[in-house]
Amino acid sequence: MVQTEHLDMLDKKCAEKDKHVEVEERGHWGKKVEFLLAVAGNVVGLGNVWRFPYLCYKNGGGAFLVPYLLFVVTCGVPLFLLETTMGQYTQEGGITCWRKLCPLAEGIGYGGQLILLYSCMTYIIILSWALLFLVFSFSSQLPWASCNNYWNTDACVDFSTRNNTFEWTNQTNTTSAATEFWERRVLAISGGIEEIGSIRWEVLVCLIVMWITCYFCIWKGVKSTGKVVYFTATFPYAMLLILLIRGLSLPGALQGVLFYLLPEPSRLTDPQVWMEAGAQIFFSYSVGVGSLTVLGSYNPYKNNCYKDCLWLCLLNSVTSVVAGFAVFSVLGFMAHEQGVPISEVAESGPGLGFIAYPQAVAMMPLPQLWSVCFFVMLILLGLDTQFVSMEVVMTSIIDMFPTVMRRAGRRELFLLFFCLICFFSQLVMITEGGMYVFQIFDYYACNGACILFLCVFETLALGWIFGAEQIYRIIKDMTGVHANPFFKVCWLYLTPLVSLGSFIASLVWYQPLTFNRWYVYPTWAYVFGWITALSSILLVPGWALYKLLTGTGNLYQRLLYLCRPLPDYSLSRKSEAELQHIGGEGTVLLPEIF
Repeated sequence: MVQTEHLDMLDKKCAEKDKHVEVEERGHWGKKVEFLLAVAGNVVGLGNVWRFPYLCYKNGGGAFLVPYLLFVVTCGVPLFLLETTMGQYTQEGGITCWRKLCPLAEGIGYGGQLILLYSCMTYIIILSWALLFLVFSFSSQLPWASCNNYWNTDACVDFSTRNNTFEWTNQTNTTSAATEFWERRVLAISGGIEEIGSIRWEVLVCLIVMWITCYFCIWKGVKSTGKVVYFTATFPYAMLLILLIRGLSLPGALQGVLFYLLPEPSRLTDPQVWMEAGAQIFFSYSVGVGSLTVLGSYNPYKNNCYKDCLWLCLLNSVTSVVAGFAVFSVLGFMAHEQGVPISEVAESGPGLGFIAYPQAVAMMPLPQLWSVCFFVMLILLGLDTQFVSMEVVMTSIIDMFPTVMRRAGRRELFLLFFCLICFFSQLVMITEGGMYVFQIFDYYACNGACILFLCVFETLALGWIFGAEQIYRIIKDMTGVHANPFFKVCWLYLTPLVSLGSFIASLVWYQPLTFNRWYVYPTWAYVFGWITALSSILLVPGWALYKLLTGTGNLYQRLLYLCRPLPDYSLSRKSEAELQHIGGEGTVLLPEIF
């Protein structure tokens, strides 16, 4: 009896303890530099190194900078500032911030997080390939430098000596040793998506290593992320500088740089050039998916996000241009050594990272050293983009359920669950037919058109419903600085119009995905690709319709309620009198939108 009463008392104490379990604080960046490095690490990624330089040469060299800079001014910087301001002002994640500012547009947050989820599944595959190449870089002879390996075919060409240049230029049915290493050794690629084949165990091991690394980079939230970025965001610049100096010192480098920047103004009449410039900006600035909102939400309220955003945007674009010199100086060297035009060796994406550049490295003295430098740079460039994307999804979900998720140990468990879900979902991408699946997700699920669609409605919701004038005043309240009035023009007119025009153009000039310019996917694969693309797009109107149908009151009352911010977020956290003193004019708590 006494024992029973004792157990009852213990149960009551445990129950009372559960009721009073402390909810952990959301947290802030330890120092301002942590925010700057985290954003820099997120926006400066693989695309700056292996996409922008190729687009620049392909679309008119120096002339490509005209549409590029136009999109920077009208879309890139205004959206960058808008999203960072949203996060810092609301101190919320990529979904709950919309509940505070414009509940009708909450579907934009869900769509952005879904795109990030797809990106987390595909981006880390690239890091796994890079890690495998890094391991092979420590071989006594680089395996992609010769044709004496078991995976090589009779069509393989070895560029280690100049004698084979004649063989290469006089035969069409030949492949380089680097290409065969990539396709036959690393991927062991099958004949099509119908032939999935077995899992590549070496890539699987590398994938597990990358997931474990990413897990421990963010498992404690901004406390751990803020420390890791000191290394992951800065060291790639050291590697890029080393590769730039080495590249410019090689024979043929000048021809490569000239080929990269030589203006060709006639290309500006091609709409494809403008579309690719816009897509590059929306990708490289990481806008539309909530990343900047989450990173900004860990800032103190009075941080000068206006100045931060301008400097970070400048850093992003300058890095892209400088990376072009590092890449094309090496491609110029490779073209010089082979005696072929640079256009025949220039590649982008995986073609540059895993074929063209390794092939060029194999021709240099001390090839192992330069190979290690290159792949370390690739891994670190992609690593912080990957774990910041994971942190964004984690923060956005935890902010939806703060009392449940912000308890000791629950974040770590949920992060482990998230990593395992992504890991098992992507196993099909590391099979012999996995490259075909990877390309579908990369081309459709993470498509620029999806991001463009979200950006159109983001600027409409914040510029017109919440109010561009209110955003302008919020920036003044937080930073003490009057933002350039040009940003209001962008949020109201230029950014939504340019984004909408780019979105429509991407649909009009849509081209079905092919692999290696010859493999055409079966119809069901294209259908699956469009389903993944529409899954994020349809969340925007779908969520708005759901909220309108399930709300209380008549349709007008529901719409009015869903278009109004919460009272605490209608203007700023200062009193109306203070705002009148700052702005010198009267203010209204809610915009008159009806």
